[in-house]
Amino acid sequence: MIVVATADFEVYHEVVTALRERGVAFTTVESGEAMPEETTVVVTASGGDSDTIEEVPSDVTVVTADPENPRTAVEEAVGLLRGDGGQTVVGIDPGDRPGIAVLVGGRVVATFQVPADQAADVVREELDGVPDPLVRIGDGARLVGSRIIDDIEDLPVELVDETGTTPYLGTGTRGMGDVLAAVNIARIEGERVSSRDIEPTAGELQRIKNRSREQSDGNRAIGEQLARKVASGDLTIEEALDEHREE
Repeated sequence: MIVVATADFEVYHEVVTALRERGVAFTTVESGEAMPEETTVVVTASGGDSDTIEEVPSDVTVVTADPENPRTAVEEAVGLLRGDGGQTVVGIDPGDRPGIAVLVGGRVVATFQVPADQAADVVREELDGVPDPLVRIGDGARLVGSRIIDDIEDLPVELVDETGTTPYLGTGTRGMGDVLAAVNIARIEGERVSSRDIEPTAGELQRIKNRSREQSDGNRAIGEQLARKVASGDLTIEEALDEHREE
């Protein structure tokens, strides 16, 4: 786990914000507090602020943040966290806003939930320069999943049976299901694939038409031909609506 330990408010704010944006698990300690047992990397500030840290175990790395560019320390800390052994696996629970989880050696180091058209970019960024990476994607939301597989390119992908991967969510955990499912998907061995050709069902095409009607200005739905182009990833719904208006 990454621990942020600094009395420099500006450094603290920038580091914590960057860690939250990346979905990285971390905690904070105040001056003089002992480090949690699971600490692997400590981020502190330069200029003598490191003296506020309690004795650091020999197996814990201290990263010093430059007040002029504290986010660089976050990149270093995340890199150290991921370099402690074990394969890097990205799990994806496909959908309109896929859940994405990055695991190193079975440990969750980052999570995301982004629009479907941004999922491949997140995966590529997280696996950039990583040796022996693996992507595991659930077999649900077939149309979205197949587009993500095509967009990832050049990365090894396994298709996983996602049955039972979404856990029960208790009070106060709304919205976490897709991310937790992605964590579970990342831990399940799947079938290696390079693409996934999907013939959209009548129901899937109808859902695309319904979504186009909801997003249109005049309550008009796109036709079957445009719906198929959306299903294949050749058009977004917005682009299909533009073509529909021009017809």
